[in-house]
Amino acid sequence: MPRRTIAIAAALSVLALGSPLIVARANPPFVEYFNRGVERMNSGNYQGALSAYTKAIEINPQSAEAYNYRGDAKHELQDYQGAIADYTKAIKIKPKFAAAYLNRGISKARLKDYQGSISDFTIAIEIVPQNAYFYYNRGLSKGRSKDTLGAIADYTKAIEIDPQYANAYLNRGIDRETINDLKGACLDWKKAAGLGKENAAEWVKNQC
Repeated sequence: MPRRTIAIAAALSVLALGSPLIVARANPPFVEYFNRGVERMNSGNYQGALSAYTKAIEINPQSAEAYNYRGDAKHELQDYQGAIADYTKAIKIKPKFAAAYLNRGISKARLKDYQGSISDFTIAIEIVPQNAYFYYNRGLSKGRSKDTLGAIADYTKAIEIDPQYANAYLNRGIDRETINDLKGACLDWKKAAGLGKENAAEWVKNQC
């Protein structure tokens, strides 16, 4: 049976939705536009969020967070090159900005620049070593670039950090099936099914 890559394709997503509002400090107009951008992002108004973050950046062009979140809006609007440019600007302002590396990696993956995305995820991991989501996304890109064993290793690390990470079990099972480790794949799919992944339960029924 062919490898089921649909689960991997559906898993690439941006973290910053639900980003926190910031409180008024020295620059109330900046705060107003920034928070307006957050609210619009959370309501799915990505074009409106883009406009609000742009206004915030005009007021404070040294806000790494504003560039990062404007990148999220561009990503949601499928302007992946524009998103990458904003994440890059955020990183230039704030070199240890792990979320910006993560988000830039996700946008690069959307453009099928898997090696570039792996590089960004690796830097994010170096900054924040115990984040399961960082390893999971690097695993996705390694799988897409045909480094199946590397992908399995990253999913394993994600599971070590977060033992309830259903998608990590699901995708590790997919890659184990690819290397003809059906026993290992079935164990992973059973775990994913137990964590609520309905498609994994169907694969267990049909193949295990």
